[in-house]
Amino acid sequence: MGPLSKIKVVEMAGIGPAPFCGMLLADMGADVVSIDRLAPSDLGFAIERRYDLLNRGKRAVAVNLKSPEGIAVVLDLVRSADLLIEGFRPGVMERLGLGPAVCHEANPRLVYGRMTGWGQDGPLSQQAGHDINYIALAGVLDAIGPKSGAPVVPLNLIGDFAGGALYLAMGLMAALLEAKSSGQGQVIDSAMFDGAINLMTMHHGYRQAGIWAPERGANAVDGGSPYYTTYATRDGKYMAVGAVELRFYREFIERLGLSAESLPDRDDPAQWDALYQRLAAVFITRTRDEWANHFSQGDACVSPVLSMQESMTHPHAQARRNFLRTGDVAEPAPAPKFSRTPGSVRHAPVNPRTDTAAALLHWGLPKDRIERLAGAGVIAQSA
Repeated sequence: MGPLSKIKVVEMAGIGPAPFCGMLLADMGADVVSIDRLAPSDLGFAIERRYDLLNRGKRAVAVNLKSPEGIAVVLDLVRSADLLIEGFRPGVMERLGLGPAVCHEANPRLVYGRMTGWGQDGPLSQQAGHDINYIALAGVLDAIGPKSGAPVVPLNLIGDFAGGALYLAMGLMAALLEAKSSGQGQVIDSAMFDGAINLMTMHHGYRQAGIWAPERGANAVDGGSPYYTTYATRDGKYMAVGAVELRFYREFIERLGLSAESLPDRDDPAQWDALYQRLAAVFITRTRDEWANHFSQGDACVSPVLSMQESMTHPHAQARRNFLRTGDVAEPAPAPKFSRTPGSVRHAPVNPRTDTAAALLHWGLPKDRIERLAGAGVIAQSA
């Protein structure tokens, strides 16, 4: 059933970090209902619903949010919810009639989670943006990439999912725990900009201590050092090396058939380029899979760079059951793992235009009211 099996969540449908946060809660057993607009929106990419994995394990309803009766339906759901998640620009929920004040009047213990790029206030709060914009201003993007090239975009993982969804999930859980004792909800202002800055805490400390250079690709763990970077192999693929600690580095060098005494000093950044070239000349002599087999045992901290598809069949991922199938769709399994109340993917993403009646009935709305609302065009006419 999952550790959150008794928690009920209302999620306003969107894209990216807010639904990912809802997915994390659903994976942990929470009863999540996603509120979509009655007319299909043009948000995100066109994708079959079964592949829209951020909406797995959730119920879904389609509601006319411009109708007072539609807003009343959402508020009825809010009354029995523990958490609410919304990812609109500041002020949108207030204009809909579903702002924190209204929702807390309906349910004083509700934890109201707000996911935005820039936050609920500040000069950029009303400006559009995406992951790349938030991490650019947060000082993250400038720190990622080679010293001789442009910044490297780290997918949309840092702003959307790490600095956004994970921070919101942590905030929701912290506020929910507090609400259990106080009986009072509160508002979580979770900004991807804020989270991305917070993720850089260690690096800000290192920078002020004088052990982190401001230049990109010139530091121990940003790809600048020859012991924490990637190397091309004979077949055009790559190996990843993370031999930071000296004992791991010594094993790494020995496994390459080299001696540390014959190589440039790894602790002298001025010699990093020369050391990299020496090591690269060895890696290019074998294929990636040959090197992967060579380093499969021991503590040299060397791994093959796998594609998403290859990762699914790696023995460790299979042993850990890190991927599963829902119907004919392969997807990452819930994480983290629990010893007594494991998470699960209960079902594939559902279509809000067909699940509306069943979802509302599940959440306690009377059948006759659901039928009347559907007949009036306030909610979707479920099949």
